[in-house]
Amino acid sequence: MLMTTLLPLAMLFALLIDRTFGEPPTWAHPVVGMGRYFALFKLTRLPPALAFIAGAIAWLVGAAAVVFIALWLEGWTLLGLQPWASSLRLLATALLIGLLLKPLLAWRMLADEAMAVESALDESLDAGRTRLSRLVSRDTSTLSETEVREAAIETLAENLNDSVIAPLFWFAILGLPGAALYRFANTADATWGYRDAREWSGKWAARADDLLSWLPARLTALVLMPPSLVALLREARRTPSPNSGWSMAAMALRLNVKLSKPGVYTLHATGGPAQAGHLHAARAVAGQAVVAGGLLMAALAWALRA
Repeated sequence: MLMTTLLPLAMLFALLIDRTFGEPPTWAHPVVGMGRYFALFKLTRLPPALAFIAGAIAWLVGAAAVVFIALWLEGWTLLGLQPWASSLRLLATALLIGLLLKPLLAWRMLADEAMAVESALDESLDAGRTRLSRLVSRDTSTLSETEVREAAIETLAENLNDSVIAPLFWFAILGLPGAALYRFANTADATWGYRDAREWSGKWAARADDLLSWLPARLTALVLMPPSLVALLREARRTPSPNSGWSMAAMALRLNVKLSKPGVYTLHATGGPAQAGHLHAARAVAGQAVVAGGLLMAALAWALRA
C-alpha cells in the first residue's frame, strides 16, 4: 500500500518541480549524459549488418546501465521506509523520487521552446526559421511563416508524448527504471533513428522507441481531447511514423488547423492555416493535456498497486 501513495505523489512533485524550476544544469542532466553516450559511437561506416548488430549491442549495454542506476537510486531512496512511516517521511521520500524523476520529463522547456518560435516570428521570418531549426531536423531555410508555425505546433504535440506522457506512463508501470529506460530509448532514436547514414546503426533504437511509445502516443492523443475519434483514427495514419501522427493529428483536429511536412504528410487538410495565436492556443491545449495525463498516470500507478 505504501507504493500506492508514493508513486502518484512523486509524479505530482516532479511536475511541480518542472513547472517551478525547469531543467537541471547540463552537467547534472541524465538525458544529456545519454546523448553523450551515443555520441561515443561512430558506426556509420560499418556494413549494414555489422552496423545493426553494433547499434543493438550499444543500445542494450547502455539500457542495462541506465536501468541498473535507476534501480539503485530508487532502492536507496526507499531504503528503510516502512509501511507505517509517518506522513512527513512519506512526503519526503515522494519528493526525493520526484526530484529523480523530474530530469526524465520536460514540459516547461518544451512549452518555452515552442513559444520562443512565435516570439522570433514577431521579429522576422528568418528569426523564426532560425529558432525553429533548434527544434526540428528538417531544413527550415525555405519555410513560410505558416509552415514555421505548423512545424512548431507539430513539435509541441509530438514531444508532449516523448517528454511528458510517455515517461510518466512508464514510471507508473515500472517506477523510476521504467521512466529512465524510456528516456534512454527516446534519446537513442532522436540521435540515431534517421533514414540516412545512421539508418542501420539506429534501426534497433528506432524500433525500440516505436515499441515503447506505442501505447503512450495513443494515450497522449486522447488527453489532447480531439473533437472526433473517427477523424483521429483517419488522420493519425497519414504519417510514416507509427506513433508521432497520433498526438499531431489530435492537436490539428483540436485547433482545426492544417499541419504538414512538405512532401511527407498533411494532417487535417481541411483545417485552416496556422496563424498568429495558434501556437499560444496549442500551448494551452497541451498544458491541459499535461494535467489530464498526469492525473491519468497517477490513477494508473495507484490502480496497479492498490
